[in-house]
Amino acid sequence: MQMENIVCVAQRINMGTRITFQLEERYNLQHGMSGAGGAIRVERARKQRATTHGFKLDRGLVKKQRRVGVPFKAAATAESEAQVRTISKDPIMLANYVPVYVMLPLGVVTNDNVLQDRVGLENQLKELQAVGVDGVMVDVWWGIVESKGPQQYDWSAYRTLFQMVQDCKLKLQAIMSFHKCGGNVGDSVLIPLPKWVLEIGESDPDIFYTNRKGIRNKECLSLGVDNQPLFHGRTAIELYTDYMQSFRDNMEDFLESELMIDIEVGLGPAGELRYPSYTKNLGWEFPGIGEFQCYDKYLKADFKGAALRADHPEWELPDNAGESNDVPESTEFFKSGGTYQTEKGKFFLTWYSNKLLTHGDEILDEANNVFLGCKVKLAAKVAGIHWWYKAESHAAELTSGYYNLHHRDGYRPVARMLSRHNAILNFTCLEMRNHEQPAKAQSGAQELVQQVLSCGWMENLEVAGENALARYDREAYNQILLNARPNGVNQFGPPTLKMYGVTYLRLSDKLMQQTNFNIFKAFVRKMHANLEYCPDPEKYYHFTVPMERSKPKIPLEVLLEATKPVEPYPWYKETDMSLDVTGFLDYIVAIIVRIFKLKLN
Repeated sequence: MQMENIVCVAQRINMGTRITFQLEERYNLQHGMSGAGGAIRVERARKQRATTHGFKLDRGLVKKQRRVGVPFKAAATAESEAQVRTISKDPIMLANYVPVYVMLPLGVVTNDNVLQDRVGLENQLKELQAVGVDGVMVDVWWGIVESKGPQQYDWSAYRTLFQMVQDCKLKLQAIMSFHKCGGNVGDSVLIPLPKWVLEIGESDPDIFYTNRKGIRNKECLSLGVDNQPLFHGRTAIELYTDYMQSFRDNMEDFLESELMIDIEVGLGPAGELRYPSYTKNLGWEFPGIGEFQCYDKYLKADFKGAALRADHPEWELPDNAGESNDVPESTEFFKSGGTYQTEKGKFFLTWYSNKLLTHGDEILDEANNVFLGCKVKLAAKVAGIHWWYKAESHAAELTSGYYNLHHRDGYRPVARMLSRHNAILNFTCLEMRNHEQPAKAQSGAQELVQQVLSCGWMENLEVAGENALARYDREAYNQILLNARPNGVNQFGPPTLKMYGVTYLRLSDKLMQQTNFNIFKAFVRKMHANLEYCPDPEKYYHFTVPMERSKPKIPLEVLLEATKPVEPYPWYKETDMSLDVTGFLDYIVAIIVRIFKLKLN
C-alpha cells in the first residue's frame, strides 16, 4: 500500500511538471515573439564561411536578438499536447545546445605512465555517456610522457585512454600540460616536471619563476627562458613544440577520426596564461594578493633593457609590493595612490603583462604550425582571479599578469592575441557568486566572468569555461547555466550569447554518488536546452574545419588598443533554465527506484 502511494505521488508530480513545461513553452511562444512571422525552420545547420559562431558580431556589438525566451512567470490556460510545441524534438532549439565535458581525475595516468583502474574508469565513462555528456577533458602531462630523457616520449598509456574514450562514444579535450601538478588548490596528486628538466634547474635555478626574496617556483619554466637554448641546446618553446609534434605524430589516428575537439595549450601554472603569483605550498593563503614573479636573472635583464630603451636606466623592479598574503592597502605599491599609479609603476605593469601576451602568442603560433591541417581547434586558459577585483588596485590580478583596472581592460588584449590563432578562450570560476566569498576578499567573481566572456565575444572568439572548485549543488549549476547563456534560451534560433562549451570539474566518486549524479544529469539536460544528447555538433553550430595558419602577428601597440574599457554585454540576473524542479523530480525518482530494488531483494 505504501509503495502504491509513493508511485501515485510520483506520477502526479511528473504529470504536473510536464504540464508546467508545456505551459512555459506556450507562454514563451506567445510573449517571446516581436514582429510578424513564425519560427524559422532549420532542417540542418549549414557550414559558415567566415565565422564559426552561431551568431554574428558587428564591430564588437552583438546584433539585437529579435526573440528571446523568458522565464515562466505567469499563469496560462492548459492546452492539449498537440497544440504545444515539444522542445525536445525541435531542431531550432539545437541552436541553444551547449555541450558538456567532464575533466578526468588528475592522476588518471600515474607517474609510472600506467592507466589507473581501467575497469572502473570505463564504467564511469559509460555512465557519463548514458546521461548525455558530450566528452571528457584530460591533462597530458609533460612530466609523465617525457620523463625518461630529452625527446624520449612514451604515449602508450594515453593511447590506451584515448581508445577507451573513443569506444565509449565520447569526444576529447586534450591539455598539453607543461606544468607541475601538486601544491595548488584541488591538486590531489604530485606530478613534477620531467626529472631531467629539474636537474638543469639545479645548476641554473633561474629557469624557474622567482619572487623578490629569491624563492623559486618549480611549477613551470619561467617565460624568461622561452628563447634561451638552455635545455641541451633547445629553448623552452622548442621543448613545448617538440612535445606537441610528437603528440601529433603518435595520435594521428585519433586526430583523423576527429575524437579530439580541441587541444588546450598549457601556458603557465595550472595550464593558465598567468604568472604563478599565488602558490599554496609556498605559503599563499586565500585571499592574499600574491607576489610578482619576475626576479630570475633572465627577466631582470629583460626589464633592465626595456627601462634603458625608455630612457629610465634608474628604474628597477618593484621592491615595495609586499608579500604573498598581504592586503593591497598594507603595501606601498598597491595602496590608494601607490606606486602602481605612477609613471614607473605603469611602465612596469605594462612590461610585465606584455611579456605574458608575447609568451602566449609565441607558443600558440608554434602549436598552430604543429597541428596545421588537423580538424581540431586550439584553446588557451585564462585564470579567474576574482579576489580583490573590487579593490581599486585589483592587486591579485596585477601580480598574476592581468593589468586590469577600472579604466584599463586587462583581458581584451589577451582575447585579441588569441584571435589571430582562432583559439578558444577558456575561462574559470563560472560557478562562483560574490556573496559566497568572504567580504574581506572584495571578490567580484560575477563581474569578472561577465567582463572576460564579453571580451572574448567582442573579439569574435569562441568562449568556453569551467568551474574553479568542485561543486554538486543546484546553486552552482544554475550559475554555470546563467553564464553559458547570459541572455537565456531563444526558441527561434541562435541565442544572442552562448558559450562554446562548458567543462565540469571533475569526475570523482563523489560526483558519481546517486544524489549528486542525479542533479548533474539534470544539469546536463539543461545545458542541452532540454534536448537529448546530439551526436552531430554541426546541428548546434559547431563546425570544425582543417586548421589554417595563424594570421600575421598583431603588433603590441594594436593589442594594447584593446585596453580601452567598454561596457560588457548585459546578463540576466537568473538563468531561464533553472534546475530547481527537475533536480527535485530526479531525487524523488531515485528514491522510488531504490525502494523498488529493496522490495525485489
